[in-house]
Amino acid sequence: MSIHPPAGIETHPLDTPGKPAQGRSAGLRGALRRTPLTWFFVLTYGLSWLAWTPYVLSENGLGVWHFSFPVIGGSTQLLGVLPGAYLGPITSALLVTGGTEGRAGLRVWRRRMTNFRAGVGWYALVLLAVPAVLTAASAGLTGRAPLAPSVTVLAAYLPSLLLQMVTTGLAEEPGWREFAMPRMQRRYSPAKASLVVGALWGVWHLPLFLTEWGGRPHVDATRPLEFVATTIAFSYVMTWVFNRSGESMPLVMLLHTGVNNFFSLAGPQMFPSLSLSATTHAFLIASVAAALVLLLATRGRLGKPAPAPALAGP
Repeated sequence: MSIHPPAGIETHPLDTPGKPAQGRSAGLRGALRRTPLTWFFVLTYGLSWLAWTPYVLSENGLGVWHFSFPVIGGSTQLLGVLPGAYLGPITSALLVTGGTEGRAGLRVWRRRMTNFRAGVGWYALVLLAVPAVLTAASAGLTGRAPLAPSVTVLAAYLPSLLLQMVTTGLAEEPGWREFAMPRMQRRYSPAKASLVVGALWGVWHLPLFLTEWGGRPHVDATRPLEFVATTIAFSYVMTWVFNRSGESMPLVMLLHTGVNNFFSLAGPQMFPSLSLSATTHAFLIASVAAALVLLLATRGRLGKPAPAPALAGP
């Protein structure tokens, strides 16, 4: 029978129930070990939001500071958004893992990050299913069949996907999925863990809705709310892939960036009449539909094996 800590208390993975943690140091290291998830979330929000403050206050955001971020590759996000993304989830995960579990924990982290052994079928499924589902959702919203993407888009699709793996995927998923999800699933059911991580993942983006990243100045309160609802629904899909693939982080990153890549590269050409807000609707519809199917099909386990039944006593 598994033993779970009381609500609100986190334990270090090496702690033995009923005994004091061995080698637990006082001060900051001890605090990290007592509440690693809390520290991860606080550091993720604090580091990212602090780094995003100049972008929010610049001409690319609220216009309080009269300077603009340079356009690189057709966008200001490279210098405005990416530094904060890297300073948040991945940096916080490394700091807390190193501070609580040392080199052993970092070796486990590295093994998940380089776990490419999910099988060719899994990579083919993600590569094909993401654009197929998003195409169906977009077609349903517009009421029109998609236009065929150009040869240029098709040629750029995989290189663009690899680039997004290094930027968005590597910045976010080592924190939300590699660090937070296993620990959350030790305490809660996979469905509840996905709800919490998905909500925190979505809320983490909220300052960016004050910038051109989020469509400012043409954005109202409904879009951030819809975005958070989407990250919650999509989180169930991410958890299922994470659990079923043997915790393969490259595959999880591919799933995440596949969505970004479709809407930034292929979607605008296949559905030229699809507005930015309609794109958000399409992603929400696709995520909710996939989440419901997976929750029903797995009875809420989302690919995580059911705990072994307790052995009866003599």
